[in-house]
Amino acid sequence: MDWGSLIGIVLALGGILAGQMLEGGKLGSLVQPAAFVIVLVGTIGAVLLQSGWHNFVTGLKMAGRVFVPQDDNYANLMHDITNWSTVARREGLLSLERMIKDVHDPFIAHGLRLIVDGVDPHKLREVLDMEIGAYETQQRLSIKIWEAAGGYAPTIGILGAVLGLIHVMENLSDPSRLGSGIAVAFVATIYGVGFANLVFLPISSKLKAIVARDVFKHEMLADAFAGIAAGDNPRLIEERMNIYLM
Repeated sequence: MDWGSLIGIVLALGGILAGQMLEGGKLGSLVQPAAFVIVLVGTIGAVLLQSGWHNFVTGLKMAGRVFVPQDDNYANLMHDITNWSTVARREGLLSLERMIKDVHDPFIAHGLRLIVDGVDPHKLREVLDMEIGAYETQQRLSIKIWEAAGGYAPTIGILGAVLGLIHVMENLSDPSRLGSGIAVAFVATIYGVGFANLVFLPISSKLKAIVARDVFKHEMLADAFAGIAAGDNPRLIEERMNIYLM
């Protein structure tokens, strides 16, 4: 668990609730099912219309990464790169084939397979760069659902407020129904702005940072694989990798 992310969202929501209590308000007044349905379902519909089903589902699945610690394991990665380059230098490129079965990262397995197949270093780098670009594009399209939700939610919250006021105006002759209509009107706005700024937009920014780290690591690996394929000295490859980690 990434406790920083968890504590952050708890503090954000807790601050709103604590402020409500300090002002003498009741927490129950913030619980309005009608406003919740208007804002949440309306936002989901708008985002789904914009993004399409595949990107929408992928973006939802990616949200889990926000609460998972991002351990890049650069020390272990450097050790593996040094080992691959040393083995390839001493025993030949084909010797790396036996190591592919122990690799769990598809990108690393693909890079090693290209080396074993004897692909030209420049072509190898070109293929891996294309793979990195395709990965980044797909990930960013999926992340956009959270960014879009952060844009739509406040506006839909205003729509909920207008609907609540319409309900109030329709029941001016019945004072007992005015309170619920006004509550929906104001709470819908709170939900819209709150979801956008406390949940949707922070998740979007965190996922962008995670993808940026993934792309950085893949570029580092692509450079290492190109060096191994070209027969560069393991020491030279290690020096280039150290530059990435400066």
